[in-house]
Amino acid sequence: MAGEKLTKRVVDALAAPKPSRVGVKVRESFVWDRELKGFGVQVMPTGLKSFVVQYRTPTGRNKRTVIGRYGLMTVEEARQIAFEKLVVVSRGIDPEEQDQAKAAAALTVADICDWYLDEAEAGRILGRRRRPIKPSTLRMDRSRIDAHIKPLLGKRQIGSLKLGDIEGAQADIAAGKTSKARVGSRGGVTTGGEGVAARTMSSLHAIFEHAVRLGKISANPAKGVRRMASTARIRRLSRAEIGKLGEALRKAEADGEHPKGIAAIRFLLLTGFRRMEGLGLQRAWLDDEEGSIRFPDTKSGAQTRVIGDAAIKVLLAQPQIGKSPFFFPADWGDGHFIGVVRVLDRVCAMAKLEDVTPHTLRHTFASIAAELGFSELTIAALLGHAARGVTQRYIHIDEALMMTSDKVAQEIADLLDGRAPAPRRRVRRVELAEGPAEVVAGETERR
Repeated sequence: MAGEKLTKRVVDALAAPKPSRVGVKVRESFVWDRELKGFGVQVMPTGLKSFVVQYRTPTGRNKRTVIGRYGLMTVEEARQIAFEKLVVVSRGIDPEEQDQAKAAAALTVADICDWYLDEAEAGRILGRRRRPIKPSTLRMDRSRIDAHIKPLLGKRQIGSLKLGDIEGAQADIAAGKTSKARVGSRGGVTTGGEGVAARTMSSLHAIFEHAVRLGKISANPAKGVRRMASTARIRRLSRAEIGKLGEALRKAEADGEHPKGIAAIRFLLLTGFRRMEGLGLQRAWLDDEEGSIRFPDTKSGAQTRVIGDAAIKVLLAQPQIGKSPFFFPADWGDGHFIGVVRVLDRVCAMAKLEDVTPHTLRHTFASIAAELGFSELTIAALLGHAARGVTQRYIHIDEALMMTSDKVAQEIADLLDGRAPAPRRRVRRVELAEGPAEVVAGETERR
């Protein structure tokens, strides 16, 4: 109801509303200020009194918001706040939305990152395929947040963040400012470089986009950031280098090197699998009669991938350890083996091979398949690449694809075991994991 000008005396005199008759639910009552239209007091049945402001939004909706509780705020303090909000309304702005935007702008980058991880782990944020974000993706995001984003930008408020700040952080990551050495005998190494910097910026941009879409912040401060173009990884093993690797693997095995590491290196080279695809391979996924692995989930979704007989023999030679579902179980715990990088480093040092990673093995598999004359589409199917066009949908596990996987795996196995075939020379394009490359006489050069 409308009354006189609200003062302390008037507000003190307001009584709690009472039911008009027995059984009727009591609702709050309102008393509106005579001088400042839209400013009033809400009185609850319990006697609690709060100052409110009521207005019409630019879209025509009636909205009422509480300014503060009487007793914690004086009438004149509430009147001033109400006046300021109503001035904002007169400019065609919803003050409640303005307040939310200010609150969002006060959030720090660390706040948004923590919110993202909590929401994504609870399955409330959907990824590219309209499905909850994968645990493997979340692990990578958490790693980038903890190692790079929080140290450089974590304390910055969203509202004060500029594009230059974000690109400056990218430059710092590339320069190695957030790099850290391994502590102790276990744990990973935090590295820098252009590739790490660009991927970290991609993660940060995606986190901000989720926050905008779900109303946590009003705008993406990373929108328009220019991500660094990382130097393409073109390293692959030549036929002679594959022979050296095979010789080193045999010598390392004789010297007592980790047997699961030796087998995993051989398997990755014989299949072109991504590192974690190979190491996390479960026995239930193998169909040895069909010569295939049925992945319930990969980087590109659920897949069935054919592998050659030489690769299947490596898997079947792995002993069953307890009830572990993995072909390459961890030395302790319930997970799978993860130490292949260190084993590969030691073996390559023995073979005097430099700059060899598990991804180098994947490149090598693709290059050998190309040298043998197989098409880009067939190689893409063997590698498990995401479909690039309609025609990829028509690749099935047929005799031709099984023959291809057998031939490529056997060719690599012969090179590893010293049964090197005659060298081949072919020049044609092949689609590797990072983009088009050209294979010339066993060497790969990025275009």
